[in-house]
Amino acid sequence: MPDITRLDYQDSDFWTHLDQLLAWESVSDDKVNSVVRDVLHDVRKRGDAALVEFTNRFDRTSVSSMADLTIDAARLEKACNTIPAAQKQALELAAERLRAYHQHQRMETWTYTEADGTVLGQQVSALDRVGVYVPGGKAAYPSSVLMNVIPAHVAGVQEIIMVVPTPDGVLNELVLAAAHIAGVSKVFTIGGAQAVAALAYGTETVPQVDKIVGPGNIYVATAKSMVFGRVGIDMIAGPSEILVVCDGQTDPDWIAMDLFSQAEHDEDAQSILISPDAAFLDQVQASIEKLLPTMERSEIIQTSLNGRGALVRVANLEQAIEVTNYIAPEHLELSVADPQALAPQVRHAGAIFMGRYTAEALGDYCAGPNHVLPTSRTARFSSPLGVYDFQKRSSLIMCSADGASELGKTASILARGEGLTAHARSAEFRIKE
Repeated sequence: MPDITRLDYQDSDFWTHLDQLLAWESVSDDKVNSVVRDVLHDVRKRGDAALVEFTNRFDRTSVSSMADLTIDAARLEKACNTIPAAQKQALELAAERLRAYHQHQRMETWTYTEADGTVLGQQVSALDRVGVYVPGGKAAYPSSVLMNVIPAHVAGVQEIIMVVPTPDGVLNELVLAAAHIAGVSKVFTIGGAQAVAALAYGTETVPQVDKIVGPGNIYVATAKSMVFGRVGIDMIAGPSEILVVCDGQTDPDWIAMDLFSQAEHDEDAQSILISPDAAFLDQVQASIEKLLPTMERSEIIQTSLNGRGALVRVANLEQAIEVTNYIAPEHLELSVADPQALAPQVRHAGAIFMGRYTAEALGDYCAGPNHVLPTSRTARFSSPLGVYDFQKRSSLIMCSADGASELGKTASILARGEGLTAHARSAEFRIKE
């Protein structure tokens, strides 16, 4: 049975223990860095040939060219039409809800005109081409396809390249169907650091993209960090997290299963419950012990809860929110009587699930908001993946003659103060006598 950590806000060493619980460092080491650096260099130098070699080596395939690693639109459509009807319907409904939600995030070009006729503003445009990495291997995530591709489409990205590893050459039909429904332009069955390299640098077959999004293993994450600057990236994601704040009035079985929902991702995932009701914490622990043997991924869940899980007692919900803002969780459930009153006090969280009926799992698949969220306390300064990640902004400045003359006087003074004479004289040429 899980030996889950118990913390009490009143203890003098509470914050020290909380920091220790939250600590997570990437498992990337010198060996991983060296391997990734070599892969990036080789793909950049040899292009398709390197991709074929790495795919045969790491994914246990025996392909001879990139043609064998390319999936055309007809194959995606076939997958969509042959998966069980219920799965197709679920993917389509989730996609529809995602599109509806993300439409609200679109930024539009704006301008305003000053009294002298000078026009200022901001022009919004979509990225030209985006690469989406979709995990393969241990698990396949069609939901990840929808979450990464649809906001790019809504933003107006014209070309979306998807890469997905297929170990032993096994294709996941749900992933292919999701790619068709989401509107992926091209799919290549490549993965790992080599796929990131192909998207960042381009090869004879794989086009270079402007931004790479999507989760992956430590080699993928390390590769993304190394190519950042040549291309944009979404984030370097850590293990999945859930924090539940409960007033003690929700069914403890529900809360236990909500904690399981993230713990089952992997052994490093983190599930934390905060409550002012000590008896309720005991009830949830009893539910965990009762339900764990029924779970297919019980070993992973137990390892996760033992290593990084916690049941935290606080004096009241105000303390619960204080701790929540410090943790800055990826997923936050406010399982309380009046979540809408509590939510405005939350300053740092990737997504806030309000009320006893709102399971975090709904957000993973079909609620509408994006499930690509900041982890490892990065919600303090970053946001969920959204349409805004696939749009960029250009400043607009158009001076009238009068505006140029007046602004030129100020610019001249500041430029000469910085010792930049050409700047000053450029502005001064436009000053009226």
